[in-house]
Amino acid sequence: MTTPPLPVRDGLGPARVRLRGGAVLVEFAERFGEAAAAKVLRGEVFCADGTPVTADTVLPPGSVVYLYRELPEEVPVPFDIPILYRDENIVVVDKPHFLATTPRGRHVAQTALVRLRRQLDLPELSPAHRLDRLTAGVLLFTTRREVRGRYQRLFADEAVRKIYLAGAPVRPDLEFPRVVRSRIIKRRGSLQAVEEPGEPNAETLVELLDASAGRYRLTPRTGRTHQLRVHMAVLGVPIVNDPLYPEVVDVAPDDFSSPLQLLAHSVEFTDPLTGRTHRFVSARSIGGQ
Repeated sequence: MTTPPLPVRDGLGPARVRLRGGAVLVEFAERFGEAAAAKVLRGEVFCADGTPVTADTVLPPGSVVYLYRELPEEVPVPFDIPILYRDENIVVVDKPHFLATTPRGRHVAQTALVRLRRQLDLPELSPAHRLDRLTAGVLLFTTRREVRGRYQRLFADEAVRKIYLAGAPVRPDLEFPRVVRSRIIKRRGSLQAVEEPGEPNAETLVELLDASAGRYRLTPRTGRTHQLRVHMAVLGVPIVNDPLYPEVVDVAPDDFSSPLQLLAHSVEFTDPLTGRTHRFVSARSIGGQ
């Protein structure tokens, strides 16, 4: 991946825009409006080689330019991010509910990545994997660009053992433990992921730990978007306080009263650089922050 010509600033890297081609000023005005065009005129948009775009700059189709985005107004997420472990290569945290892993949409500064970059003064901090915004628990970051790929590959190769805890209803007609396999697809622009016919690409071991309390242990073998939430909903035992499954429920941005009862309880893996076996466990529990 090409290194951006602009450094991380206040915990946030520059935005990357791929161009249709032609006069950059005209394209910015047509695609993004007057405020974006004004950034060009102020010299706040940069070519891939670090030179500023001017009013006369013309670039071919597929060229990339960089700029710092304007931050949206965000509702502060009023929960801390405890650090479980830190060394020269990784930082492991206990992410709270309601905090996105990385900037996306209306969540930018109020994300684990940006908050931790600012808190730890680590501009190259990057997630090795992701947790849904509504899911709490163990989340691993890498500290330096040169080691990032080694740890991300662990998750891509399914070489990390991940265990989740969930709160959900109990159906007496379902037997546990059981393995759920299906094909899950998440389409751009859709809030929900869906199951489709075809070769399974998602697998979850579901175990009922406590029938009286509705407590489950979920062990995913794969890592599809919303996989655990989809599988539990399909079983007819949707996770408590899930605003997407089985039905979409509108929740106010400042409503933190009903956290999703899903916790990334632990991760275990062999460190690709040191050979050491790591196991990190969340201090959180289902039912609280």
